[in-house]
Amino acid sequence: MGSSPYWYYVPYEENKNLALLKLREREFTAGRYNPVVDFPEFPITDQTLSPGKQHSTIEDALKDAEEDGTRSILDISSVSTDDDYCVARILTDEQLIDYFGTNMPTKEMVDNNDDFFDDIERGKAFCITIYKSDIPVELYFVGYSFD
Repeated sequence: MGSSPYWYYVPYEENKNLALLKLREREFTAGRYNPVVDFPEFPITDQTLSPGKQHSTIEDALKDAEEDGTRSILDISSVSTDDDYCVARILTDEQLIDYFGTNMPTKEMVDNNDDFFDDIERGKAFCITIYKSDIPVELYFVGYSFD
């Protein structure tokens, strides 16, 4: 079985780790993670299955998911410029320009370009700041599960 992609838009926060923490808690509370939902559906909408959490903590969910991972943002524990497992990596200006032609991509640019998916390894993610009129408005978390 192969890894599964996941992606989320959240309101922009300067503290990207805090934004990640809130997103992880939201998805955990909604129960949109393996093993509660074998393969969570993306993109998340008002109609997305949300059975509610079925574990006491995110750590318990991660243990129960075993080597498959949660197939969700719960697998990611921090945001950093480092490229590592369980990390949402902040792309450099050069990488953003390579993918989008600018270091301030809009939501439309991100939605219409999936070239960067090829560069995300299993168990890793990217964190991309989305701009509107040169103002940061959202964060885009995108990654692949471990398996």
